[in-house]
Amino acid sequence: MVSAQTKAPLPPSAIQKLPGAKPRNVVFILTDDHRYDALGFLNKQSFIKTPNLDKLAKGGAYLPNAFVTTALCSPSRASILTGLYAHKHRVVDNNNPVSEELVFYPQYLQQAGYATGFFGKWHMGGEGDDPQRGFDYWVSFKGQGSYLPEKNGLDVNGKQVPQKGYITDELTDYAPDWLKSRKDDKPFMLYLSHKGVHADFVPAQRHQAAPKNEKFVPPATMNPANIQEAPMWVQNQRNSWHGVEYPYHSDLDIEAYYKRYAETLLGVDESVGRVMDYLSGKGLLESTLIIYMGDNGFHFGEQGLIDKRTAYEASMRVPMLAHCPQLIKPGTTVNEVVANIDIAPTILEAAGLQTPKHMDGKSFLPLTQGKQIAWRDGLLMNTTGSATSPDAYHSRPSRRPLQVHSLPGHLGHG
Repeated sequence: MVSAQTKAPLPPSAIQKLPGAKPRNVVFILTDDHRYDALGFLNKQSFIKTPNLDKLAKGGAYLPNAFVTTALCSPSRASILTGLYAHKHRVVDNNNPVSEELVFYPQYLQQAGYATGFFGKWHMGGEGDDPQRGFDYWVSFKGQGSYLPEKNGLDVNGKQVPQKGYITDELTDYAPDWLKSRKDDKPFMLYLSHKGVHADFVPAQRHQAAPKNEKFVPPATMNPANIQEAPMWVQNQRNSWHGVEYPYHSDLDIEAYYKRYAETLLGVDESVGRVMDYLSGKGLLESTLIIYMGDNGFHFGEQGLIDKRTAYEASMRVPMLAHCPQLIKPGTTVNEVVANIDIAPTILEAAGLQTPKHMDGKSFLPLTQGKQIAWRDGLLMNTTGSATSPDAYHSRPSRRPLQVHSLPGHLGHG
């Protein structure tokens, strides 16, 4: 059994400041199930169009070797907020409670004088949408929420209000409104956490049928002849809930499914553009650190699978972009292996704060500036307790292709 280490050694008040550092405004944008190659500028599928994300990448840093340490919504989100692997924060699935002993990085920011706002999907510790520690302003919804208005509505600072429209648009309305209403005497950290592009995919009406004339290029491993050496559980899973031969126990067409995903992604991309436009209009785009990433990937036929949860690259590799022209040279590419556990330390450094010693992650901000620092060549992935999908250690030593090493035992099991 992996020992639990959920107690953070340092309370929020004990964090140390970096000498001479200037606290920067931060915007963190998290999307759901956004796979690593679903970016327009990568040209992996002709129907993937992301002009605003392309602009963000061109004007900042693209981190192609970004991964999550658990390819599932809640554990990944907990790692983002705490800088810890799942076997330490213990949010090991989408229902496990969040320990009161965990410290979220926004708590440190509050102690340092930041204004903090959360907008979107929380989805940790069950279905609740109550305001959480570390955030001065709060907009969320229960569980997975809904792309379109439904009875549960939204929680705005502890008050239930109706959801008025398409959720990606509405969250993007709330976020700049908060920035407009806040006082300028504090730096801010805006956490925009989209429901999109979580299944079942529902695009905004304006984006429906956008890629209808484009062709889907199936991954090579969607063909069973190309995975004959794969583990038996992978081969068997082709004809299952998460397999391409019987997806969700239906006659779902994978090509149509992926195109629906692409349509839904257009709304997220427009949201990024709106945030950038707001910052530009206020003269803040050059100085604000924007980080964009997905909470996990998504299979569209790789290894004959759909969905996420596995230790395969389509599941655990995610898009990651960082933009701050005052710090990051446009067109930068960071090839080192970075992860969700690095988000908290990176944002804390941008705020002029040291990384607490208990965190597993490290700040990748120096890497985006071209600085040479000691860095990892691999990453541990915690899985959610399936005997067919053990914990794995992924490595890219000397930037060679990804290597996967299964470890004895897995999260929550001996």
